[in-house]
Amino acid sequence: MSVTYKPAIHFNHVDFSFGKNQILKGITGSFPEGKITTLVGPSGAGKTTLLKLCNGLLSPAAGEVYIKDRPIEDYEPVELRRMVGIALQSAPMVGGSVYKNLGLPLELQGKSLSKAEAVELLHDVGLEEELLERKVKDLSGGQRQKVSIARTLVNKPEVLLLDEITSSLDRTSLKEIEELIVKINRKYGTTIIWITHNLQQALEIGDFTWVMMDGEVVETGESDLLNDPSNDKVRRFVRGEAG
Repeated sequence: MSVTYKPAIHFNHVDFSFGKNQILKGITGSFPEGKITTLVGPSGAGKTTLLKLCNGLLSPAAGEVYIKDRPIEDYEPVELRRMVGIALQSAPMVGGSVYKNLGLPLELQGKSLSKAEAVELLHDVGLEEELLERKVKDLSGGQRQKVSIARTLVNKPEVLLLDEITSSLDRTSLKEIEELIVKINRKYGTTIIWITHNLQQALEIGDFTWVMMDGEVVETGESDLLNDPSNDKVRRFVRGEAG
C-alpha cells in the first residue's frame, strides 16, 4: 500500500531555459517533508538548476514551484533563504575564523551569534569547540564542509539543499558527512534534497530518489529503485553503460 507524504516542495510543469537552451522540461513532482530525497543522473541533466529553483536562486520560465503549499513567489527572499538552506561542494567561506563564518547568516540580518550558540552548532556537526577561532584556510576538506553545513543550520532551515557536498572528500570524511546529514534529518526533521553522483550513497542514504536525464525526471520512487529500475535508460545509467 502506497503512503502519501506531505510535500515540502512541489514542482508543477516547471520549465527553465538559459538562452535558447531548455534546461528543464515539464518537471512535476514533490519532495516529501521530513525525508531525504537524492537527485541522480548524468552531468548536464539539470539537477543543479532544479536545486536552485527550490530556494529562488533561479525562477522558472513556466510552471509553478510551491514551498509548503505556498507559491514560491509569495515568500520574501530573506524568509525563503532562512526556510530553505543550501550547502555546496565548494563550501565557500569568507576569510577569517570559523566563528566569523558561522555568524555570517545572522550578521546579514543585523543580528549576532553568541559563542555558546556557535559551540553548540559545532557540536551538532561533530566538531570540537577549539576550532571556533581557527582560520578557515587551515581546515581540512571534511572540517570545511562540516562548518559550511553548520553555517547553513544557523537559520534552522526546514529544507536543506545539498549539491555534491561529498564528491571531493576522502572516504572517512565522506562517511562522517553522510552520518551528519542523517543525524540532522532525524534530529530536526529537516527535509533533505541531495544531488549526488554516488549511486551507492543515493541508495543507502536516500528515502526517495529522482533520476534526471536531459532536463526531465525519468523515474522516481523509493531509493531501492536503483537496484532494479523500470526505465531502460535508467537501467543503462545505473549499469554505467553509455547511450
